[in-house]
Amino acid sequence: MTTRVLTIEDDPLTANEIVTELKKCGFDVDWVDNGTDGLARAMSGGYDLIMLDRMLPGLDGLTVLTTLRTVGVQTPVLMLSALGDVDERIRGLRAGGDDYLTKPFDPDELVARLEVLLRRRREAPAQNVSTLQVGPLVVDLISRKVKRDGVEIALLPTEYRILEFMMRLSGQTITRTMLFEEVWGYHFDPGTNLIDVHMGRLRKKIDPPGVKAVIQTVRGSGYILS
Repeated sequence: MTTRVLTIEDDPLTANEIVTELKKCGFDVDWVDNGTDGLARAMSGGYDLIMLDRMLPGLDGLTVLTTLRTVGVQTPVLMLSALGDVDERIRGLRAGGDDYLTKPFDPDELVARLEVLLRRRREAPAQNVSTLQVGPLVVDLISRKVKRDGVEIALLPTEYRILEFMMRLSGQTITRTMLFEEVWGYHFDPGTNLIDVHMGRLRKKIDPPGVKAVIQTVRGSGYILS
């Protein structure tokens, strides 16, 4: 079944980039260039995902988003904006956005974030699952205990959050930006080595010498847990 995406974006160059990339990945994409028409189209239903620019003619992105949530439209929304400061991101998320991506963005990251939103939506009915398992790794979400091949591994709180996030998205490339925002909760600073430090410690515990590594580095993109 084809995934339908509504893109509400006033810049034709950015919109063309988005439409081309998403169609290449198999998505069915509709484009609207203003907030008024975008709101009407979004309220008509039938979309699996909505990509919403923050600054739009007619109605701005926050107004569109707030209106959608007020009338009960729960379609996942990825906010797009050239406004990258933390306050703007928080406003977008608090208004009901499911994710926030700052322009300019990498097309691969855009697709990866949409895939995450789709996966969350599809797995929503199974949120009462108490354990996650990927290969030899098992995480108990209630006790927060981690085991590999039946042997318990002691993780620090940040290491646990990284691993749980990666296990929920197993088999998908997780960008450094996605990891940083999910675990630390604020916009990625490319100058920090915070991720490298914590990922290095986690990999030593999860993938000790002599065992097949489950955490792989995707050169130029991020990481994948398989």
